[in-house]
Amino acid sequence: MAVSDYITGIQHVGIPTDDLDGTIKFYKDLGFELAGLFPNGDNRCAFMRFGNLTIETWEGDPVTKKAGAINHISLNTTDVDKAFAAAKQQGLTLVGKEIQSIPTFWEHGIRYFNTLGPNRETIEFCEIL
Repeated sequence: MAVSDYITGIQHVGIPTDDLDGTIKFYKDLGFELAGLFPNGDNRCAFMRFGNLTIETWEGDPVTKKAGAINHISLNTTDVDKAFAAAKQQGLTLVGKEIQSIPTFWEHGIRYFNTLGPNRETIEFCEIL
């Protein structure tokens, strides 16, 4: 069993912002559509989509405002429990010890976990429920 058995491709790229409304407008002006706008605790999170590219942008986290501002790359995961077990078996560098969830995203929420790549980049494995 390998974690790649449970991945279908890139789900989204995550970019934090300190101006969500301005970021939504910027990407709309580039031709993106607002695919979803969700509460996330006291903050909001938007998903902007253009063709097969989805950008997740949210407020409430630190923003670097320089090159390297992408927070994470999310891989669409078909079975997060099996992918998590495979990631542990493969010895990937896990961020956290368990699968996390956000029940307010999409119709039934999401479940995900993060790993670190060789350059300390965050790779999220996310299943939309």
